[in-house]
Amino acid sequence: MSLLKTAFLQPRLLQALPRPAVKWVRLFTIAVLVGVVSGLATAAVEFGLHNGSRHIVGRIVNPGMPAVLDFHWPLLVLPALGGLLSGLLIRFFCPTAVGHGTETLVRAFHHQGGALPLRGPAVKALAAIGVISSGGSAGPEGPVAALGAAIGSSMGGLFTLTPRERRIMLVAGCGAGIGAIFQSPMGGALFAASVMYREPDFESEAIVPAFIASVIGYSTYMPFYGMKFPLLGGATGFHFRSPYELIPYAVLGVVCAGYCILLHMSLSFVERRPLRAFHLPRWLAPAVGGLATGAIACVIPQVMDWRYDFINNAMSGVIQEALSETQAWHPVLLFAGVGIAKCLATGFTVGSGASGGLLGPSVFIGGAAGAFVGVLFEALWPGAFPPSTRLALVPVGMAGVLSATMRSPLAAIVMAAEMTGSYGLFVPSMLVCVSSYVIGRRWGLNREQLGTAADSPTHAGDTIVHMLENWHVRDFLQHDWAQTIAPDATLREIVSRVQPGTRPVFAVVDGRRIVGIVSLPDIEEIMSDEAVSDAVIAADIMNEDISTVHPDDDVYYALTRMARNNHIVMPVVSRGDSSVYLGMFARNDVYDRVRQQMEKLRKDLLAEHTGLAAIEHEEQLHQLVMGVSTPKRDMIQRLLVPMQVVGQSLREADFRRRFGVQVIAVEQPDGSMQCPPDPDAPLRTNQRLVAIVFERPETEAPQPDADTD
Repeated sequence: MSLLKTAFLQPRLLQALPRPAVKWVRLFTIAVLVGVVSGLATAAVEFGLHNGSRHIVGRIVNPGMPAVLDFHWPLLVLPALGGLLSGLLIRFFCPTAVGHGTETLVRAFHHQGGALPLRGPAVKALAAIGVISSGGSAGPEGPVAALGAAIGSSMGGLFTLTPRERRIMLVAGCGAGIGAIFQSPMGGALFAASVMYREPDFESEAIVPAFIASVIGYSTYMPFYGMKFPLLGGATGFHFRSPYELIPYAVLGVVCAGYCILLHMSLSFVERRPLRAFHLPRWLAPAVGGLATGAIACVIPQVMDWRYDFINNAMSGVIQEALSETQAWHPVLLFAGVGIAKCLATGFTVGSGASGGLLGPSVFIGGAAGAFVGVLFEALWPGAFPPSTRLALVPVGMAGVLSATMRSPLAAIVMAAEMTGSYGLFVPSMLVCVSSYVIGRRWGLNREQLGTAADSPTHAGDTIVHMLENWHVRDFLQHDWAQTIAPDATLREIVSRVQPGTRPVFAVVDGRRIVGIVSLPDIEEIMSDEAVSDAVIAADIMNEDISTVHPDDDVYYALTRMARNNHIVMPVVSRGDSSVYLGMFARNDVYDRVRQQMEKLRKDLLAEHTGLAAIEHEEQLHQLVMGVSTPKRDMIQRLLVPMQVVGQSLREADFRRRFGVQVIAVEQPDGSMQCPPDPDAPLRTNQRLVAIVFERPETEAPQPDADTD
């Protein structure tokens, strides 16, 4: 991994490319790595589930058939044991982990800077294998989504990405996991980019990396367990042929929203009532929830189906054919009961704190809802709709419930089509998903979602960030940097060019080549010895490890590099020859331009939206009443101690007369503030002065410069 990092992702090896190309090459390369690792992790989870469920709950029950009331003692006990295992694993290995998979990654995206440690999702994915293999009503998709997101976040940390880029990799990892486990690469990417919000909104910057990671994750997973495509067969021949068919689909949208509400209420009831009423320890609660799930499974064993065998059989007509000799209302009661029981069992499993996700149960419940509406119409109006239309309600119902529970209608449409091959049902899927979403979105299952991107702390500075990304370093380039010196410049010469109160950065230039940087700390280390003032030259004290930017770099990138290196200015060099010095890029210049643009934006806003002028007038009135004029820039500043007053006291220095400032506090090197300051204490270079700066005519003595460090 370190070799790959050095070979492909280090900026020095990519300097020949324009900055936007470098950015996308880095993100695409990391997205590919995220996709590969997430695909392998998903295959490992699938391996554990496949073998675990086959050897544990698969020996006792076949949940894919319509049989009910099949009581076995193991069915009652096994989910409780799986829940206990989950509780103990979480208790001892990640006790702070809360929420199901998608909640975890959404919280990390909005509130943790995209940082999602790998340990928690990995432990919860392992615990989910135990829960589902023991018959718990949960899905592996949520834990897989969180695991993929944690892999993306960890890759971002490994390659020292910015928080913004790390969030993109978190979304990409989620898309890779979902795209693999659902065998839905496009749906996985769309889901990952939209699951952050309650409203139909997307993380636009993350869509392209999410698609790349999802495709790679799906392709990595396919050779292990995904060679059967689509995941659920039998729907490839379904098509929408007549407006008359929209009648059952309109009913299905309402039914899907109703199941979403029931699932939400089941989860909320278990979380708020039994668990709090009995004050159960967190590690024991999943076992009690598993016991309740086992009791439900003894009546309706289909709640233990995590591979959608029952839904697949309903979509192919096997269940309806098996019940054709029974009364007409028997299939209606069966499918309705399976959907309701799955909601309750999922509430007891996931709501009690057992590891597992809600994506899989949502898809299962949606399929049961579609089958229920199909047999209901047949029972009420026999022969009104052909069998193909009634069976087509199943894959559309899968999308409908998922659309409401996860509040992602577009992703749900695509995911259901890719999972079932029902590409001919996009029109009814749009109707069902939108109606289900509009009715049931209030009861969505992801409590960490925010309304839109405007509500997320992640996008608090989007206006300024986009502004900075559209500007380039060349727009702020100072070709004639005043503090440019030759390598043989003496220390005395350098010090003589330091203006009082400033903290200059000297560019050491040999001909056209920049060979080093000299900053004030470099000078302060040796300036106390007068004897070396003429003996020491710039080449002796300069820092040769220079961070530089190029003229075509965007300003946001340049400021990010400045922040990483704690610089206030940075040399600008030619992209073709990185040693050719072009000038300096200063942070203060960007600040001034941003202030100008924001003031222009304020004026444009007031001109465009006259109603907002009332707020502006209210602020002006407030200032008049308080007797305070409009604040002026830099009225209160943090200043460096001027070189000529080092060793003097505030009383001796007479700042008011000499510099036009009134010192009100002294900041010590450890960050503590002395207020009011001691007027007789000698001043040192490592102190900072907090002062009121008064307006002065330009002909008077200069003021000390603010410490912008």
